[in-house]
Amino acid sequence: MSGLVINEEFLQELEMLQTLVKNNVAGLFGGNHQTKNFGSSCEYADFRDYIPGDDITKIDWNAFARFEKLYLKLYLDERQRHTKIYIDASRSMSYGKGKKDVQAIKIAAALAYLSVNEMDKVSIYAIHEKHIEEVISGMLGKEAYINSIGKLNDIEFVGDSYMSEAILPSKVGYGDGMSIIISDFLTDNNYEDAVNYLADKKRDVFCIQILSSEELNPKARGKMHFFDSENNERSYRKNINREIIKAYKMALDYATGKIRECCHARGADYMLCSSADSVTEIFFNKLITMGVLK
Repeated sequence: MSGLVINEEFLQELEMLQTLVKNNVAGLFGGNHQTKNFGSSCEYADFRDYIPGDDITKIDWNAFARFEKLYLKLYLDERQRHTKIYIDASRSMSYGKGKKDVQAIKIAAALAYLSVNEMDKVSIYAIHEKHIEEVISGMLGKEAYINSIGKLNDIEFVGDSYMSEAILPSKVGYGDGMSIIISDFLTDNNYEDAVNYLADKKRDVFCIQILSSEELNPKARGKMHFFDSENNERSYRKNINREIIKAYKMALDYATGKIRECCHARGADYMLCSSADSVTEIFFNKLITMGVLK
């Protein structure tokens, strides 16, 4: 990837983005989140029978006066979330004039920026073949963001990626935040197990599919020779006519529908965007439509 994606101009754009979305975050990017676990915050959640040895300061004495039985108050636990962002660093992400790899880095940087501004921790990983490369670990606060986010410029988009084989063996955390996967998801490799695994770990899962303008609306016509972005030994030579384009669009609908349904089946969020979309357009059109931003 040529040129610096994360530069002073882009950081200024993020500053403006943060100003515009301030206080409009609906739940995916805020810190000090209330979890489904019980802890010691001030918000009452439920009660259970008192068991000898429990903290007597949490006994509901009003309930005792009414029922003559000891009950223990349970409160929602407030804790800092850990946003973990996985970037598909396969060669296919470099396809297209708009460069899906550039868009992936911009979206990752923008989501990380929103997270650190809400006091979440952020870690960012690149998926290479069957392993994940830790690019940024446990970033917390705006100063750490400014010092670290430039590392995204060093990600190399080469080879293939096997999301499930890479993510499943890693330590993803249990129920402590959001896991975001950014990819074109145009692969025969298994990604469903990764989504299932993260959902089973009680993570909030968000899959972002990035496609180039050429993939979304192909203009190719006539005799063409295509090569697999990740394997040049695989090629396709054909006279591209209306019927071929129709078949391609059906295949594309199947591919996007597959990841969308996978996400919906596990309660995960899904977003499709073009590599030509601006970061502002993505956040103020697509994420508002999804209900992530109000």
